[in-house]
Order: sequence, then structure tokens, then C-alpha cells
Amino acid sequence: MLIGELSRRAGVSERLLRYYEGMELIHSERRANGYREYDDQTVETLRRIRALLAAGLPTRVIHQVLPCTFDEATLRPCPGVLTSLRDRLNVLDQRAADLETARRLLRRTIAATENAAN
Repeated sequence: MLIGELSRRAGVSERLLRYYEGMELIHSERRANGYREYDDQTVETLRRIRALLAAGLPTRVIHQVLPCTFDEATLRPCPGVLTSLRDRLNVLDQRAADLETARRLLRRTIAATENAAN
């Protein structure tokens, strides 16, 4: 299928499809006229990519993890994948902790400001 049809079927912009191809997450064959042609499996691959993105993984990690997926949320054991996923989880945990600290400070600032205004 051509890029426009893939875009419609997968609900992903053509620009994003080109980006994914540049990141080597999806692949196409080139027709003689230079048009990209994708196989039907690419739609499923895009579903997996979108699920992994929704889980908070950056495309560089998805590049490593994608060959190990066999549905939207299941991975089979592959070298290094579990380590990459744990590393990413640690990053997300640290971000969550940083956000919680910022929320606490903001609440204190608001409370102090309200008390000073009274």
C-alpha cells in the first residue's frame, strides 16, 4: 500500500510515517517511480509503536524493543530489552518524584501567599 493509504488505515500522518521510517521503525520498498510501498503488516507494527510510545518509551528505545514485540503490550525475551525498560522506568520514576516535589513547593507557596493576604 502507498503512504497515503497507510496513513489513513493507521491514523498516523504521512510526515510521522516518514519519521518512523527514518528511525528504522518501519520499512518500505521503493517502486520504480520512487513511491514508498508498505506491506499490510506495517499497520500492526504502527499499533505496536503507538502502544510503546503511550507507555512512555522514546523512539530510540522502541527501535531496540520493537523486534521483541508480538502484540501491543507483550514482549518476548530479547537481549538488553529488560535493562532498557527498567532504565526507562527509573527515568519516569525520577520525573514523577521531581513533579511531586514541585507540586509540594507550589502548594506551600500558595498557602503562604493566601495566609499573608489575610
